[in-house]
Amino acid sequence: MDWSLLANEVLNGKVLTQSEALSILQSSDDELLLLLNGAFQIRKHYYGKKVKLNMIMNTKSGLCPENCSYCSQSIVSTAPVEKYQMLDKETILNGAKRAHQLRAGTFCIVASGRGPSNREVEHVASIVQDIKSTYDLKVCACLGILKPDQAKKLKEAGVDRYNHNLNTSKSHHEKITTTHTYENRIETVETAKSSGISPCSGVIIGMKESFLDVVHMAFSLRELDADSIPINFLHAIEGTPLEGTDELNPRYCLKVLALFRYINPSKEIRISGGREVNLRSLQPLGLYAANSIFVGDYLTTKGQETTVDHKMLDDLGFEIEFLQEQLNQR
Repeated sequence: MDWSLLANEVLNGKVLTQSEALSILQSSDDELLLLLNGAFQIRKHYYGKKVKLNMIMNTKSGLCPENCSYCSQSIVSTAPVEKYQMLDKETILNGAKRAHQLRAGTFCIVASGRGPSNREVEHVASIVQDIKSTYDLKVCACLGILKPDQAKKLKEAGVDRYNHNLNTSKSHHEKITTTHTYENRIETVETAKSSGISPCSGVIIGMKESFLDVVHMAFSLRELDADSIPINFLHAIEGTPLEGTDELNPRYCLKVLALFRYINPSKEIRISGGREVNLRSLQPLGLYAANSIFVGDYLTTKGQETTVDHKMLDDLGFEIEFLQEQLNQR
């Protein structure tokens, strides 16, 4: 396959066939740099050499009635994670301050559980305006399955983006969780979109899915028209049903990132949870396909030092998008 030619065709409006998509995941490691060069052609066309930084805050931990196999906060997990109800306003505002200090452009408010209570939505809504006025951050909320009136409340409060991941393919979904359906996840993303909130939805790679499952995930997110696509690579946590699962290597992770860029050319593609554990020394190469990363820690696992992330971007010759915007405003 001529990956550069395929990238040019994508830029001219081509939609990959399923066969072409599979060929990306099945490609030889010897072709990896050529594949990434093609992905970078597409990424550079839409985003230049800018990188968006996001910071996530776990504002409610554990206490979740769902049985998601990957999650240390689920009811079936025995992982020793901290459990607490929704954090108070001051603590969340301090999290936003930290995001600003780390030069993140988006602050993500995450809460465990099937879905938020109206009281929790009111609490988040009451904090959002202060975050935006004080730190000029975009705010993403990730609170679970959302009702239309709750989405409207968050939109009115100024929430820019709502995250609800598909996580896996429709056919693989019941092997990962049975306490909610794949359709529940689609409906929540559509609810956020209907309210005028930018939809964020992504996947977790490495949960014993097939190549075809991964291809279906990428096309499903294209069909869903998610503006932001976080790609998590399974960090199998002891005490979860998927503990001990270790299917990934850095080269395959890079092929997955390239696949999502070829299929969703204009979208924000974020290397998310499991980046450090699975991409390891090849993390910098991931940004030739993706244009966004998380900085700081994840929900119940640690990330690498943010200074290392900043240095990585500097070494690549890439720009932090938020920082550039701030400089332009001076």
